[in-house]
Amino acid sequence: MPNTKPFAYFGTPYVGRDTLAYLFEQGFVPSVVITSPPALRGRGLVLTPSETDVWAREHGIPVLTPEKLAEAAIEEIRAYGCAYGIVVAYGKILPTALIESFPLGVLNIHYSLLPKYRGASPVETALRNGETVTGVSIQKMVRELDAGDVVVAKEVAIEPTETVRELRPRLVTVGAELLVSVLPEFERGAVVPTPQDHAAATFAKKISKEEGELQIPGSDADNWRAYRAYAEGPGTYFYMERAGKRIRVKIVSAVYENDRFVIKRVIPEGKKEMAFEDLAR
Repeated sequence: MPNTKPFAYFGTPYVGRDTLAYLFEQGFVPSVVITSPPALRGRGLVLTPSETDVWAREHGIPVLTPEKLAEAAIEEIRAYGCAYGIVVAYGKILPTALIESFPLGVLNIHYSLLPKYRGASPVETALRNGETVTGVSIQKMVRELDAGDVVVAKEVAIEPTETVRELRPRLVTVGAELLVSVLPEFERGAVVPTPQDHAAATFAKKISKEEGELQIPGSDADNWRAYRAYAEGPGTYFYMERAGKRIRVKIVSAVYENDRFVIKRVIPEGKKEMAFEDLAR
């Protein structure tokens, strides 16, 4: 059933774009999309709009790209007269004044079973820790990061061979479907969110590039968990000595076979992609 109340949508990368596309297909069309400003991307450092920005404009939805959610930006958003907001991987913390400007509040999709793994990298952290189960939570946003009352949540099993490249899109689909299922009731003011157990909260910090460095040889199980977690970014790599030089080798693909971390494809520093077995030649 299409929505009856206007809403604002906050999102930036493909996670936000794909959720927005699903909402659109189901008849939930935002009055305005708020996304991060264009950023320098790629080897050529070209100023590029976000994936959510491009999709929204292609589908005729107004787009705002404030650098900061300061008073002027809040007033611009408020002018659309939205009853509520939806946040999916926006990348900025919403100030209290903005959250409170929506009569029904703001819903946020978070890709873990809150209060577990609040923060920037819930999917990566679940994989890095070897979890076999994760999930999606839709929370009523508050100023404190990922601490809002949970409207609905769904558990999702993690397949043993999945990397973040496969798991995140699955969670995005689950989250989008969960959101659409709860929105009619939410718009009627009929949902009763459940407060989180703040004492049980754990946190998923922002990932640094250095965390992708593996020790080869090293712990096979640990290297496999790191590869699964960081396959999408920052990626995994190791260093090796070659012709008296220490070079960085990026891991392109790997598998886990017979309790061993088996590297398949690599890109040595300054060279093209090759099979791992050719690296020593």
